[in-house]
Amino acid sequence: MPENRSPADAPVMTLAEALKALAGSVRPIADHEQVPLAHALDRILAEDVRAGHAVPPHDNAAVDGYAFAAADLVQQTDRRLKVVDRAAAGHPVVAALPPGTAVRIFTGAPMPAGLDTVAMQEDCRLEEGHVLLPAGLKAGANRRRAGEDVREGTIVLKPGRRLRAQDIGLAAALGVGSVRVFRRLRAAVFSTGDELKEPGTPLEAGEIHDANRFALMALLSGLGCTVSDLGIIADRERAIRAALAQAACDHDLIVTSGGMSVGEEDHVKAAVRELGRLAFWRLAIKPGRPIGIGAVGGVPFIGLPGNPVAMIVTFLRIARPLVLGLAGATETAPTAWRVRAGFAERKKVGRREWVRARLVAGAEGEPIAHRFPQQGSGILTSLVEADGLIELPEDLEQVSEGDRVDFYPFSAFR
Repeated sequence: MPENRSPADAPVMTLAEALKALAGSVRPIADHEQVPLAHALDRILAEDVRAGHAVPPHDNAAVDGYAFAAADLVQQTDRRLKVVDRAAAGHPVVAALPPGTAVRIFTGAPMPAGLDTVAMQEDCRLEEGHVLLPAGLKAGANRRRAGEDVREGTIVLKPGRRLRAQDIGLAAALGVGSVRVFRRLRAAVFSTGDELKEPGTPLEAGEIHDANRFALMALLSGLGCTVSDLGIIADRERAIRAALAQAACDHDLIVTSGGMSVGEEDHVKAAVRELGRLAFWRLAIKPGRPIGIGAVGGVPFIGLPGNPVAMIVTFLRIARPLVLGLAGATETAPTAWRVRAGFAERKKVGRREWVRARLVAGAEGEPIAHRFPQQGSGILTSLVEADGLIELPEDLEQVSEGDRVDFYPFSAFR
């Protein structure tokens, strides 16, 4: 990747080029720690989780009913077997059973030794201590086999996985009480701009409340980072340089918004170059052309645009994979849906564009993506009212109503 180039020399990169460059250079930077399973949600696994025993650990009944040996039923012309015991989950039958007998059994109970089949209770009739079993039941019916879900010794979860509720449930089923995960990334965040004021304070002429920093801290927290809020830094290169140097002392990542363009008051680029390096900052995208990736004193740096929509969109599609990769995750790409466009639009060839859209069910129930009317980089309501982003590739010039397009629901960026 080019480093420390002036704005005039920096090449314009496509999104694919930028993501490829990041994927080839990002390595996890966080240490490991052991956490209880109850605190492992959304943490990134650092080592294999291997099955110490099979799941289920024993053959068991899949339904409430009557367990018996299928071979015994062949000998009974009237399909009647004497019920001699009872088995419930946690209360197995331990005594040896006489041949040609059945056991009342409940879902999850271990199959008694020698029995291999379960008849559902609603298909049976109990008469004077005997059960009348249905015809046509195959041997092994309604029996879950030991190891049917997981065999002993199998690696069920691999490093780099961001743990979901179902992953935690599987680990618990294996008897795992704690897992080794990557330590949370320590991210430092600040905004730049003399016009910015803290929410909750009155505005004077020419001022606005700082929305970006709070959205950015929420985005980073949602990815599992521990976030330090460094506040609003004035548009002075010395002040920005000092804030960057301070952040680099005790953080794993620095993220800023604003100051990445080419204006006289955009000092972040120069400060980063003085303290480290700036890998790239011109991307063929809309919204969000001014973005920088680099390092300050060896600490990864992400400089996002100042417009709030551009900041959020570029975080989701560009910064998010970098943050997750630094945190130890191996799966960082969101999954797109193919939906039909409910609008027509022309775009510039050679540029990747994102359109904020809502999904509405069409006449046949198929989701149709409707473009939010206002697509400006400062229209935060367009993100609030939208369900996600339509991504239009560089080689596309025209979207017609009914065309299939890639749609990224915001839930894909969890």
